[in-house]
Amino acid sequence: MNYRHAYHAGNFADVVKHAALARLVEYLKQKDKAFRVLDTHAGIGLYDLSSDEAQKTGEWREGIGRIIDAPLPPQAATLLSPYLDAVRDVNLAGRLTRYPGSPAIVRHLLRKQDRLSAIELHPDDAGRLARHFAGDFQTRVIELDGWLALGAHLPPKEKRGLVLVDPPFEEEGEFGRLLDGLARAYRRWPGGIYVLWYPIKDRRAVDAFRAGLAAAGIAKILDLRFEIRSPSPEPRLDGTGLIVVNPPFTFENEIRVVLPALHRLLAEKPAARWSVEWLAGERPGATATGA
Repeated sequence: MNYRHAYHAGNFADVVKHAALARLVEYLKQKDKAFRVLDTHAGIGLYDLSSDEAQKTGEWREGIGRIIDAPLPPQAATLLSPYLDAVRDVNLAGRLTRYPGSPAIVRHLLRKQDRLSAIELHPDDAGRLARHFAGDFQTRVIELDGWLALGAHLPPKEKRGLVLVDPPFEEEGEFGRLLDGLARAYRRWPGGIYVLWYPIKDRRAVDAFRAGLAAAGIAKILDLRFEIRSPSPEPRLDGTGLIVVNPPFTFENEIRVVLPALHRLLAEKPAARWSVEWLAGERPGATATGA
């Protein structure tokens, strides 16, 4: 599976991932003390929805295109407003022509004392990312293998913050690298919040990944799954998953409001479902699901 950001910017997986990411950043802002966000696979930061890559798939139309102006239940609208405001901030005159990647969304939400480290391996993408953030003293762009950053850049000097691991799944073995990378990072910084994105496509690989997480000895792991269709007979991205390690105490209740609101707008039928499940800590095995 190739999940280069430019082809899929603003699709349903981005919507779920970035909505959750924004809620976590908003939680960190509740204390005055500074924090850092480390984005290990940052991409280029801002995506042109009229580009050849975006037009080739058109996935944004079934993602952010359905959400940006849709009526939402009041509580869900409030919780989603930081994310949607970040999207609106990069678009003019109410026209949806660009989509902010995770580093741009995070940067939009930061206060003056907070910092962002954006890691990108691909030289061209890293260069575009650096140009996007040129002159921004709160953001550091580093051309580096994001998996190495999980050792070399942790813990951050702020001792508060969040690590987003959003690999493109261009190569075999990404699920194993997620498990190994999280284990290495957690040993260095057990108090950090970790967010790991994964595709729901190969169901056996997903089950093995979740089993590995449950056996990892990490205290608190929450698994969010958001499926837009029943399993496809051919290889296809049927859903998106998000692992949150050390989720804030407010996060579970918030995401249980956000996911069904998004699901009503994004899901295809039949058998589409969403779920929130503790793999470790809090209430192991406890699940909230909806369709």
